Amino acid sequence: MKKRLENKVIIVTGASSGIGEAMARVYAAEGAKVVLGARSADKLEKIAAEICAAGGRAVFRAVDVVKPEECKALVDTAVEAFGRIDVLICNAGLSMRAIFDDVDLAVLHRLMDVNFWGTVNCTKYALPYLQQSHGSLVGISSVAGLHGLPGRTGYSASKYAMTGFLETVRIENLKKGLHVMIACPGFTASNVRFAALTADGSCQGETPRDEAKMMTAEQVARIVERGILRRKRLCLMEAEGRATHFIKKFAPGFLDRMFYLVMSKEPDSPFK
Repeated sequence: MKKRLENKVIIVTGASSGIGEAMARVYAAEGAKVVLGARSADKLEKIAAEICAAGGRAVFRAVDVVKPEECKALVDTAVEAFGRIDVLICNAGLSMRAIFDDVDLAVLHRLMDVNFWGTVNCTKYALPYLQQSHGSLVGISSVAGLHGLPGRTGYSASKYAMTGFLETVRIENLKKGLHVMIACPGFTASNVRFAALTADGSCQGETPRDEAKMMTAEQVARIVERGILRRKRLCLMEAEGRATHFIKKFAPGFLDRMFYLVMSKEPDSPFK
């Protein structure tokens, strides 16, 4: 049986760990040609080498998605290596944990730079190739991009901005065969929470949530794969996300209270 992603050229940003790394490994195992992007060249080199040693095809390029010229270089690397682009997955992301009263505005600017502008920058240079291939543009958003998440103002704002941008790109390309999908994982066991910024911009260093109860990065990767193959618009991954999407339509005030209650029960919650 032909592998589902065989010979598809897939760029994954934020590929040095967590969901991005899982996607690169899973899709390469499916026969895709993967192009890894992240800031850590050493980690990317190791992952790409392991993929190739297992019989897969992978190249990498160190990239800070905040810098447009580096995003262009990542796209150029994909085209030079494989001649086309079928899927761009904008996964590079940064989280935070602090209430707006306390947070330094520089933290919110940083979240917007990485989560929103990183998506914009990569899309700008990959779009002509995705239009040629009638490919898929995927943004890894969050349940926080469906409803405001208390204690994560900058994170929610950046994911909402990503959603607005991707939805508009979808509409502009209705007659060009471009597939655009917004994927919304719930809490996932990955490094993003360890690197989450606190009120002063320092990394929190540990997660306040129980990792054992979260989705794994590989589970997220496989759900995103199914969404790409089915050319879905919105990819909700677990009960929390589906409930949020549904309840917001009919009882948004109730949803506000539920979000407050759940997040206030986190250890060392900033807004008890």
